[in-house]
Amino acid sequence: MIEIKKIRENKELISSAAEWFHQKWGVPADAYRESMEACIRNDGDVPQWYLAMEGNKIAGGLGVIENDFHDRKDLTPNVCAVYVEEEYRCQGIAGKLLDFVCRDMKEKGIDTLYLVTDHTSFYERYGWEFLCMVQGDGEPHMTRMYVHVEK
Repeated sequence: MIEIKKIRENKELISSAAEWFHQKWGVPADAYRESMEACIRNDGDVPQWYLAMEGNKIAGGLGVIENDFHDRKDLTPNVCAVYVEEEYRCQGIAGKLLDFVCRDMKEKGIDTLYLVTDHTSFYERYGWEFLCMVQGDGEPHMTRMYVHVEK
């Protein structure tokens, strides 16, 4: 049974979550830890972090940050670091995470979220729409930007 957990309500998960995201994306664990601690400290809108858990095991996760390292600083906040462990894929977990984060952010007064990705059809399944191409920081090629408006 998969349960979605908010880091802001489960601060004991920060260390394991920061290490897990680091292993998936190569961003230093300290950067994730700092962002997660900010999520707990300010209880503001952004940043936010979420995990899909099966018992004590992380099956997937994602975050919401101001900018996911691209040139369109006006398109904010951004869903970032979306990842589901291979053994948990094709079970709808990414969709559950995306739906959960959209509803949670809407409750905080944020109905529009953005996301950068190289995927060309995955996010459309979950109500995201292609918006434009953006330039990633230090990236040679443009990247797809999606938008989701929670109704």
